[in-house]
Amino acid sequence: MIDSALIEKINKILAEEFEVDVAIIKPEAPLMETLDLDSLDLVDMVVLIEHNFGFTVKAKDFVGIKSFEDFYQFINSRMNGA
Repeated sequence: MIDSALIEKINKILAEEFEVDVAIIKPEAPLMETLDLDSLDLVDMVVLIEHNFGFTVKAKDFVGIKSFEDFYQFINSRMNGA
């Protein structure tokens, strides 16, 4: 189970960085489409993760991340050393 405070933090960071209403960020929503991300935005996403969560990310880490729930799981597992 992912801590709700972590989910709130992730949602707030994403909403601010990609200028979307936090209300549209739902666990089942598609990450790329909801945030309207292109390949350059993924670079911003990597920087955001590294800055806010303290671990490094490679492009291959995003393979398989389709929804916000997938993204939450990814952040949670990396923060917990998985």
